[in-house]
Amino acid sequence: MKQQINIRLGLVSLIAIVTTVISITLIYYNLFQQQVRNDLKETTLLLAETKVFQNPGLSGKKTNGTSEDFKSGKFRITWINEEGTVLFDNDAEISKMTNHLDRPEIQAALKYGYGESTRHSDTMNMDTFYYALLLDNHTILRLSTQARTIGSILVTALPVIILIVIIILLGCILIGHLLTRQLMKPLEEMAGNLDGSSGSPVYKELEPFMTTIRSQHEDILAAVKSRQDFTANISHELKTPISAISGYAELIETRMVDAETSIYIAGQIRHNAARLLSLVTDIIQLSELDHWELPRSFETTDLLAAARECVANLKPMAAQKSINLSCSGIPAAINAEPRLIRELIDNLVQNGIRYNKEKGSVDVSVSILDSHPILSVKDTGIGIPADQQDRVFERFYRVDKSRSRETGGTGLGLAIVKHIAQIHSAEISLHSVPGKGTQIRVRF
Repeated sequence: MKQQINIRLGLVSLIAIVTTVISITLIYYNLFQQQVRNDLKETTLLLAETKVFQNPGLSGKKTNGTSEDFKSGKFRITWINEEGTVLFDNDAEISKMTNHLDRPEIQAALKYGYGESTRHSDTMNMDTFYYALLLDNHTILRLSTQARTIGSILVTALPVIILIVIIILLGCILIGHLLTRQLMKPLEEMAGNLDGSSGSPVYKELEPFMTTIRSQHEDILAAVKSRQDFTANISHELKTPISAISGYAELIETRMVDAETSIYIAGQIRHNAARLLSLVTDIIQLSELDHWELPRSFETTDLLAAARECVANLKPMAAQKSINLSCSGIPAAINAEPRLIRELIDNLVQNGIRYNKEKGSVDVSVSILDSHPILSVKDTGIGIPADQQDRVFERFYRVDKSRSRETGGTGLGLAIVKHIAQIHSAEISLHSVPGKGTQIRVRF
């Protein structure tokens, strides 16, 4: 990043320097041209005031560049009559000079009283400036002078200009490097202090950015910790049934039990294998739900019909504990993935059955409130203490750990419910009173 900033600063400096040099050169050359024209004008007016060019004796004088009266190394003086014939020139033989009536400055002088023009010589790489003045006797006095073109000036000054540009550019690069280092230092310190909640960024503009980065950093750390806890919990949860199955199998293998006990052990092996299968199934499903990028087959689904189907399937499980399982409500259409909605209802109802009292009840209802379909699962079970209600949707969190294992619970049911609700942009609310029961509502 530093290198890119330095390169860009160098390019900006180079562009600024070159642009400045060209702009200043053009400005000063224009000022120089204006000064040349002013000098021509003033000199012409001074010569006109002398009345010398109203003297007929001057007409036809051949100078051949040797006349001492008007010899000048700076200005060329030409006197022309109104027909365009050259009457006098201090730098050329007038007999060899052509008619000047077609010259733009002469035509302008005859029309407006004065005229100006500039002509460029590619051979000499010079510009010639002309100023013509109409005199009282209707003759024209013209002065001209030569000046170097801007191109020749730039070529001559190019080595000096290049040297100056290099010096300034090196200075800009050095200053840019120092400024970049000074600019980046707070950012580097900020990057190294993501965990620190104290201290604010040097640049106020970075406060929202810093807040976002720190929040994301905390989220990442929390996610990493959650993954680590999840892995540790998985290891612990899988270890229990696997150890039990291994131990029971060893007893049978070594024939340390009689036939009647073997039947009991076989039942325990089957129970732990079922628990192991349930754990693996829930873990796989949670892993699938964690991948938000997976395509979802959403379609219009009747929430009441899905609830009735789940209740019918779980009737035998409720009957084993003498729990009354019912379903009521009105049809409510939602845009959802039917398989996931059935999984959500199954987990809520199974929780209501597992943590219920003997001869208790689980009531499933579907309603519509403010155009929002609502699924409600209410039980008369053991309830959840107020200080634990925020944690029941965490993975492997159990209110009653011993009872959960006895009833076959994995501790992942409500975590799966939370994930499915998030996928469907649904909101979950929980109301529970210890010893009286729990109601969980999902608002779609």
